[in-house]
Amino acid sequence: MRFYTFLQENRECVGVGYDAETLYPLSAFGLAETDMLTLIRQMTPEKWDILSDLKNADCQPVSRKGLKLCAPIPHPAQDVICLGINYHAHAEEAARFHADAFGGERPKPIYFSKRVADATGYGDMIPIYENLVDGLDYEAELAVIIGKDAKNVPEDRVQDYIFGYTVLNDVSARNLQTAHKQWYFGKSLDGFTPMGPVVVTADEIAYPPRLRISCTVNGELRQDSNTSLLIHGIGHIIAELSQGITLKAGTIIATGTPAGVGMGFDPPRFLQKGDVVTCTIEKIGSLTNFIG
Repeated sequence: MRFYTFLQENRECVGVGYDAETLYPLSAFGLAETDMLTLIRQMTPEKWDILSDLKNADCQPVSRKGLKLCAPIPHPAQDVICLGINYHAHAEEAARFHADAFGGERPKPIYFSKRVADATGYGDMIPIYENLVDGLDYEAELAVIIGKDAKNVPEDRVQDYIFGYTVLNDVSARNLQTAHKQWYFGKSLDGFTPMGPVVVTADEIAYPPRLRISCTVNGELRQDSNTSLLIHGIGHIIAELSQGITLKAGTIIATGTPAGVGMGFDPPRFLQKGDVVTCTIEKIGSLTNFIG
């Protein structure tokens, strides 16, 4: 299934889509959940069965044309957990850009968090922060959404704890990221977490995901890789983190970005006002945002 958060009469609503053109609000199935986090946390096999059968809908679908799509989880309950330097080719380009910040041997996964109060939705603006940011960069990433509380999960059972996947752009201010010797500030400015436009449930995508992931800037292909090339895969990430952290249902994990980010070019090609950035992942969709 494909779940969306959208605006209807200035209210955030959750809907389920079965094709590229329309979606049904959850209320059409007699479900009372009004936001994606609540849906994830309160999902049951019975609700799953109801949503799986279009015959259970008691109203006509809503056309997606003209709808304002929000980030699927507009207000995450916790910071997004992120993976740094999780594709080999990106590790090489990052080290060339700033050896002190990104170089060296890294035998273990690099975890960091990304502060987000309000996630940026499809078509929304990414702020440029002209007086603060020097080096605004994009990072297309596959994000994993935890479906039930995960603690001490063995790697061979990780798949059972995944609700679904979405596209996330880990927008980064490179000057802040490198100056502060850790990445929290440079990754966490307001508007720096575009996400969406949809959550595709885990049953729709073979595990582990082997999906083309790409990013274009003004139509020019910059990133082009495959999630099969993750250095540390989803199974390892969730199993390791859950040994010491309870990953609550609704937790978002961004799995890292491939090569082709702005800092990887010589000279760097950072985002400028007016640019259009589109991050795309096969079988999930495209997330487009504007720099302003």
